[in-house]
Amino acid sequence: MTEFHPRSILVLGGARSGKSRFAEGLARDTGLEKIYLATGRAWDDEMRARIAAHKADRADDGWTTHEAPLDLIGALKTLDQPDRVILVDCLTLWVTNLMMEEGRDVDADGGALAASLSERQATVIFVSNEVGLGIVPENRMARAFRDHAGRLHQSIAANAAEVYFVAAGLPLKMKG
Repeated sequence: MTEFHPRSILVLGGARSGKSRFAEGLARDTGLEKIYLATGRAWDDEMRARIAAHKADRADDGWTTHEAPLDLIGALKTLDQPDRVILVDCLTLWVTNLMMEEGRDVDADGGALAASLSERQATVIFVSNEVGLGIVPENRMARAFRDHAGRLHQSIAANAAEVYFVAAGLPLKMKG
């Protein structure tokens, strides 16, 4: 049985859809202490530049940034307090990190993350790329990524109080 978490939100959208900006606005609107939990890894110079730009964008807006490229459940547990909002950006980067690690069971890790939401006291906002709306990927790894992300989204959405889909900067409330 799904344990519903009344203070969790999932924000889905495509690349450059405005989903992170929307999620950050939701976090600000709570009035709670804002924690940014980043899952990205700097695999190359371009990604390092993106991460630096994101950190700089949040620096003057009262965010505290933590990084959790693999142990997202542990980081959420460590940061969990009822007076906080934790924005996790993003789940698809987390899936990528898990897939790149030898011996990880991505679906089991995703299920454990969804199940752990019932233990959270903080408001948790997840951001993720919806990658299942396009063509079937041509290679096995890309298809596995799409499938893992889709199953994770379904699991998080089932446990979340609210779910939004963002396209062209416009949010569509799907649940809650």
